[in-house]
Amino acid sequence: MTVTDPATALRERFSGQVLLPGEPGYDEAREVFNALIDRRPAVIARCTSTADVVAAVEVARDHRLVVAVRGGGHSVAGLSTCDDGMLIDLSGLKTIIVDPVARTARAGGGVLWGEFDAATQEHGLHTPGGRVTTTGIGGFTTGGGYGWTSCTYGLACDNLLSAEVVLADGRVVRASEDEHADLFWGLRGGGGNFGVVTEFEFRLHPLGPTVLAGLALFPIERAPEVLRGWRDRADAAPDELATAVVVLTAPPEPFVPEELRGKQVLGMAAMYVGDADRGAAVIQPLKDLGPAVDLIGPMPYTAFQAVTDAMAPWGVRSYWRGEYLRELVDDAIDTFLARATEVTALGAPLSQAIIFRIGQGVAAVADGATAFSHRDARYLFHPICVWTDPADDTRMIAAGRAFATLMRPFATGASYLNFTPEPDRVHEAYGEDAYARLTALKDAYDPTNLFHLNHNIRPSSGADS
Repeated sequence: MTVTDPATALRERFSGQVLLPGEPGYDEAREVFNALIDRRPAVIARCTSTADVVAAVEVARDHRLVVAVRGGGHSVAGLSTCDDGMLIDLSGLKTIIVDPVARTARAGGGVLWGEFDAATQEHGLHTPGGRVTTTGIGGFTTGGGYGWTSCTYGLACDNLLSAEVVLADGRVVRASEDEHADLFWGLRGGGGNFGVVTEFEFRLHPLGPTVLAGLALFPIERAPEVLRGWRDRADAAPDELATAVVVLTAPPEPFVPEELRGKQVLGMAAMYVGDADRGAAVIQPLKDLGPAVDLIGPMPYTAFQAVTDAMAPWGVRSYWRGEYLRELVDDAIDTFLARATEVTALGAPLSQAIIFRIGQGVAAVADGATAFSHRDARYLFHPICVWTDPADDTRMIAAGRAFATLMRPFATGASYLNFTPEPDRVHEAYGEDAYARLTALKDAYDPTNLFHLNHNIRPSSGADS
């Protein structure tokens, strides 16, 4: 009996590129967004088709290799790579087909949000997508997917119409409300637990190409007053107002007054989700807070989608959290500001502490309609710790965790898993009923837990693959 090694077995039926350690391109292909994650797969399968994904899944399964799936490589937890296993790289699946009449788009599993936005904006259409253009559509959508326009149109997963999925047994199925509806429910918030999504079909909505949007900056000394004013205005605003506040280090850019450059400031982002001409009256109350820098005005939707890219570069070390807040009471504001200035100073100039207004577009979908849970929260607290020196790993991670602990009295107790590196937050992210239903799906579609490098729903057997 001849025993074939995984790479050889894969190359016999693979049209993409197979990379092994030491080969040209291997080190570049294994890099992910978060430099804190440095892993070395035994085989990297750079897929160019659904058939390639099937081959990679079957070879990995038959050779008992750990499986990691990479779309954009943006998982802060490092779930899009592995040591000594099979990395299934979807970056070659780049097809985007927009139907402007039906207002739908089909996109391959390796598409990034910047690419998707560019294609849909040619027709003045969009779907809620990532706020950093290098984020992949895959993990973002299956994990829920908060975008700027979620306040009006819900999560990315709420706009998913169907998905092509490669299952652990190698079958390819289409999941939708009409086919494999149980799987479709789980894909919308259940992450990568049930298979590899090779194609997404989204519902599109009119927006752009010009929107009323932008950033504003305030001196940090005004933060307690401004953040309270922002909250009051955000609470009273219609769901067409997308907005967030952030404590950050002001960049040394010409538009920033010299006295603020390199110093901590309170930033505010805002966009009117609709015709730019109609948004002025909605955004004006925020502008009335009197920023030192006001860059809110007409701009391309794609430009606003990229506005935070400079603050989220590849190749730096990152620790994030995503915690839900039901309300933003005064004590929560004071606690946030007291710690935010410390955390952003530790990781200057890229560390940030953000609070997003969620909006009722998310809550409009009933809990239980999808696997994504905890839709009643009004705000999302998102500290981002960023640094470059490995010697600072322990200190920076501890700072991020301590910040989340301080905010816990104001939180719902649930976390947004796309922003959460810890593996012990999964159960509370779903709640008892949804978790039980997800476990049943895992038993049905992946009983051996082949796909376990994710925010894992373990099958009832307890298998780790």
